[in-house]
Amino acid sequence: MKNFYGLVIYLCACFSILGAEKPNIIVLLTDDQRYDTLGCMGNDQVKTPHIDKLSARGITFDAHYTNTPICLGSRASLMTGMYEYTNGCNFSHGNLSKELWNEVAYPVILRRNGYFTGFIGKFGFPVDAKNYHEYESLPIEDFDRWYGWTGQGYFETAKNKYMEKFAADYPHVTMATAVAACEFIDEAQKQEKPFCLSLSFKASHKPFSPDPTYDDVYKDTVWNKRANYDEAGARKLPPQAKLGRQYLTIRDFKPENYQESMRKYNQLIYGIDQAVGRITAKLEASGLSKNTVIIYATDNGYSCGSHGFSGKVLPYEGPSRGPMIIMDPRSDQAGNRAPGVTGNIDIHPTVCELAGIAIPAKINGKSLVPVLGNSEARVREAMPVFNFWGSAATHEMTMITEKFKYIYWYHEGDGMLAAEELYDRQNDAVEMNNLVTNPEMEPQLEKMRELFDAQVQHLRDHAMPDRNYTEYGKLLDRSLAWEEKKNHVQKTFAKGYEQMKDIAANGQTKKPKKDKAEKSKKSKDGKPRVRKPKDQRKPKEEKAKEA
Repeated sequence: MKNFYGLVIYLCACFSILGAEKPNIIVLLTDDQRYDTLGCMGNDQVKTPHIDKLSARGITFDAHYTNTPICLGSRASLMTGMYEYTNGCNFSHGNLSKELWNEVAYPVILRRNGYFTGFIGKFGFPVDAKNYHEYESLPIEDFDRWYGWTGQGYFETAKNKYMEKFAADYPHVTMATAVAACEFIDEAQKQEKPFCLSLSFKASHKPFSPDPTYDDVYKDTVWNKRANYDEAGARKLPPQAKLGRQYLTIRDFKPENYQESMRKYNQLIYGIDQAVGRITAKLEASGLSKNTVIIYATDNGYSCGSHGFSGKVLPYEGPSRGPMIIMDPRSDQAGNRAPGVTGNIDIHPTVCELAGIAIPAKINGKSLVPVLGNSEARVREAMPVFNFWGSAATHEMTMITEKFKYIYWYHEGDGMLAAEELYDRQNDAVEMNNLVTNPEMEPQLEKMRELFDAQVQHLRDHAMPDRNYTEYGKLLDRSLAWEEKKNHVQKTFAKGYEQMKDIAANGQTKKPKKDKAEKSKKSKDGKPRVRKPKDQRKPKEEKAKEA
């Protein structure tokens, strides 16, 4: 009987949220934003009033992670609601197929079901193409309005093709994206449809080039260093973690650069906050605020010097954990915190359920609509985070629960042995105390290993067979010896490991620049090739036909 009443309460909550009228939905995605860079996340050095207001009006998720903490794989997972090994999309693995995009991408599904859709900003992954640096690689035609750009795009508005018209008044692209959003909202109001806008900021991604309008905001701030900053945090980590570019080749957050990098990084986030304020003000002025859901999240976090790292990719809190807020004006949970663990793959099914649309069977994410009805609700026990890119030594898989994090590094050789890490998320947020060898934690360690092994089995059962993911079924098998695993390491990643190992041993090296005469390409007869002036060159289309 108790379960029956619980079900009734849950269904009533969902009904009150979904209501009869379909909501408008705005998904705001930042780039490389740490979880603790907002006032609502407990940071008293930053100024983020508009995002904090979203938190006060919505639900803030305190254990939100990116399954693949790097932009391309993360964005493909968010749009499809699928792990990277089931959608097959990440650097060095492959693009997202057009067929899968058409089948599961949430903007396509919503448009097919009567929504007016738009995209603004950094799309970040290729659809049915080798790269995302050309507009032909992006699904522009699958949105009603498009303001997106290729690759990383530019902070200078004028350099982004579909944003050029805003450049005169808004030269920095962060605020320009907000103005584009306002234009989209005006267009959407002319339609007899609900709308779904996906807006992806370029900030706070490198290069750290904030809007100079806000140069005074943090000019006097002296930024605190986190407890695991620099070598203090790196000493206790397995060597595998320190054989990637995020530890060996990036210098932004070294002591001599720390204050300046932190100022620019947080100034970029302040610019995002101002853009969010402009969008929410537009919704208020347009009378749309009472029926527009806003989801605020990021593609991945950033280390900012934690553990001596200066990038993303890895499973530690800085790189893999991000902020997420869902503000549904129809929910009665305003200002609450959600403690349950969630991932960026959960955004897709949440959007679908909010729109009253069936969630595709292939989706790995879980809808968070139950949490919008009750912030204490949990939709899963554990969430996987993985890195299948870059130096082979840094490849790993991690399982995260509400209370614990378990990391398994499979790579061995050169004095390294396979390594495990276990952290108490609630009592050791800076991950300085690895509990693997603590005998009192043996029962918890075994439980986390069981969750890990179950996820490895899921990978074996569901990984795309033609994208070099099936090998991880063996590489992540804790019962296999390195001799049985090493031949399953992809050559590209093994080469990356050798390069990182060389840097670790000899320091960062740069190849000497060749002079122009040596650099010029030669034709088949051995003579230097002379490059024709631009007006005499054949168009790309003609070259393609000749090929």
